[in-house]
Amino acid sequence: MDILWAPWRSHYVENVDNIEGCFLCHAVSQPEDKWREVLVLHKSSESFIILNKYPYNSGHLMVVPIKHTGNYEELSQETVIDMDRLLRLSLKALKKVFHPHGFNIGYNIGRPAGAGLETHIHMHVVPRWNGDTNFMPVIGKTKVISQDLETTYDRLKKAIDELLK
Repeated sequence: MDILWAPWRSHYVENVDNIEGCFLCHAVSQPEDKWREVLVLHKSSESFIILNKYPYNSGHLMVVPIKHTGNYEELSQETVIDMDRLLRLSLKALKKVFHPHGFNIGYNIGRPAGAGLETHIHMHVVPRWNGDTNFMPVIGKTKVISQDLETTYDRLKKAIDELLK
């Protein structure tokens, strides 16, 4: 058996059963002094930015409507515009901190499309670098994330706050 050391996951594993309902609604309902703990980077009137607890790459984040819905068509035009504004803010912050060569941006709507959470839609923003794919996922069935979530959070939160000044 291959063992990967991931001590940052222990807090989540120990507390996952303590969260009832939607983890995104839970996260955005927390006071600002708890945001680092739940990985919320920024909240606006209609949407918020949160780090993905299970990132594909360092800096993988999500832009999420505050309204709990699994149906994109239920979002108001105001919410969609606000989410686009936060997407742009996210891209600027990710470029400032990580200098990626590109991005994957998108929604997984419905279980067949890969949605892990079908009831609260969210937009994934995944930074990509030339050569960021290697033999590990293919041969070792293992993905290497090069930075812990707390450090990623601190760096992106600082960049977002600076961009909003």
